[in-house]
Amino acid sequence: MTSPSEDLVTRTRAFVESEVLPLEDAFDGDVAAAGGDRLRVDLQKLARAAGVFAPHAPEEFGGLGLGMVERAPVFEAAGRALFGPMALNINAPDEGNLHLLDQVASGDQRARYLAPLARGEQRSAFAMTEPPPGAGSDPGALLTVARRAGSGWLVTGQKKFITGADGAGFYIVMARTPGGATMFLVPADRPGISITRHVPTMDRSMVGGHCELSFTDVEVGDEDVLGAVDEGFRYAQVRLGPARLTHVMRWLGAAQRAHEAAVSYVSTRSAFGAPLARQGMVELMIADNEIDLAATRSLLLTACRVLDAGGAGREETSLAKVFGAEALHRVADRAMQMCGGAGVSADLPVARIARELRPFRIYDGPSEVHRMSLARRAVRRYGASA
Repeated sequence: MTSPSEDLVTRTRAFVESEVLPLEDAFDGDVAAAGGDRLRVDLQKLARAAGVFAPHAPEEFGGLGLGMVERAPVFEAAGRALFGPMALNINAPDEGNLHLLDQVASGDQRARYLAPLARGEQRSAFAMTEPPPGAGSDPGALLTVARRAGSGWLVTGQKKFITGADGAGFYIVMARTPGGATMFLVPADRPGISITRHVPTMDRSMVGGHCELSFTDVEVGDEDVLGAVDEGFRYAQVRLGPARLTHVMRWLGAAQRAHEAAVSYVSTRSAFGAPLARQGMVELMIADNEIDLAATRSLLLTACRVLDAGGAGREETSLAKVFGAEALHRVADRAMQMCGGAGVSADLPVARIARELRPFRIYDGPSEVHRMSLARRAVRRYGASA
């Protein structure tokens, strides 16, 4: 008998194949060319009708309330299409912001921000990264400041690479406060906020782009503080750990699709008197892709189990994120190589998937920073007895 979660995976994959992939193919994965927010709204209506919308969101807001292990294969099925996560309302940054709000937001904030976000009525952005010399891989370099002004705060600073900022209904803004850093929930139309630039990047599937933002004496009240004052860095970890894993889930689906497309291609293409799929060098690439995909799933599910059990899982999420980002990029790169000229063309989905996968080695913490963290944990664990 098929379990409810298996049925959801099957229905999600069928929805993606019938409703989303044709649009992705028509616009080569470029969400702006395909309609941007208008496309998002249309696809989310279809996802609701198909019963696959918001599998991660709390049930009180119309979601399915899936845990990390349960959502992994669903997110992977959605990720087979570059627009699939957007259709299900599980795309970054909204999915990570929803989790953070669910864990930290007050009752009023849940009604004002979490509920419409879960229902797809508005988008959000997470405003932490800054232009040099501000916060990037080192959050301690945070330069945006919030200073007390009467009964509220004034936020001033610059942000960069803020995914989804254009068209978002609100921002979660990280700003330095006297005792550390604080997160603020800020409506995007509040006076003093401006989008100064869209940063051109190689990926094209993120609605709202990657933007530079300017905050000039933006007024916020104590009711806009997310959680407690000076606890922003701690809350960032609440958001980033699960968000790194859901990135792996989504990109795993994309890499799997690239691999399947490549294997299908080499199974029908012959050279030097034999099918490419039967030639040794191609067989090695196929096998290595199978290994990377399976290993990524294993590390992902290990980390998901830790989070579902209530653990922080910092080491497990770093392992899954670093290995997954690099392994899935290798999968897409081998897929392109197997397909030759067709692999770098728009005739197959492989090139666009590789284009979207490459930034994952940087987003949500570059591989090098995660390796530094993993190494330091290992030294603390084993160094005294070495």
